[in-house]
Formats: sequence, C-alpha cells, structure tokens
Amino acid sequence: MTEGLHGQWQADVLPKSPIGKAVTYALNQWRALNVYVDVGMLDIDNNSVERVLRMVAIGRKNWLFAGSEAGAERATIIYSLAASCKLNGIDPFKYFRAVLAAVSTHPISRIDEVLPSKWKSHRQVPAD
Repeated sequence: MTEGLHGQWQADVLPKSPIGKAVTYALNQWRALNVYVDVGMLDIDNNSVERVLRMVAIGRKNWLFAGSEAGAERATIIYSLAASCKLNGIDPFKYFRAVLAAVSTHPISRIDEVLPSKWKSHRQVPAD
C-alpha cells in the first residue's frame, strides 16, 4: 500500500518542504496510523481520553486546597473513579451512591466487581 503512495506523493513534492516532510512522516508511520482499521476496538482518535484528562487539568487548582497530602490523594482517587465512570458510560453520581450504599456488605475479595469497568456487567445502576 505504501509503495503506491510513495511513488504517487513523494515524487511530486520537495523532500525538505513542509508537505514533503509530512508525506515522509505519514509513509514512515503508515502501519501505526492504520492499526485502528485492523483492531475494531480502537478509536481513530484519542478525543475521549483528552476529555477525561481535562478533568485532571481543571482539578489541579482544587488540589491546592485539599487540606493535606492524604486529602489530595483521596481527591485523586475520586477523580479517577469519576473519569472511569464517564469512559464506561455510567453517571458518576449514581455510581457513587450505589457503591457507597452497598460497600458495607460487599466482600473485599470481589472488590473488582464494583470498579466502573465491571459495574455494568455485575449490576444495573439504579435510575434514582
């Protein structure tokens, strides 16, 4: 595939020009750029991850006033769980409410069942 592109594009542009550099880069990265085509679970971009990381960037100001190092650590755990909820299509408020209501009776040996990534498959989050 890159053979045809190589002949079609690289021959028509100056190698040191910005477009020439872009064509060379694309051809050198061709396999990596197309992995998402072969692996159906991959997205073409990382926009969902960028949105989640935005929460962290915005939260930095709030972490300055966490009260203590332990408070900041707890806050980062909550941010991480909320971000995981969003990535898994779960309303974080409903998730936290349901998990906190069940945590006293849930066995510690099965704690992975209450992680957002597995929550939907083990239980249905209550609507209200």
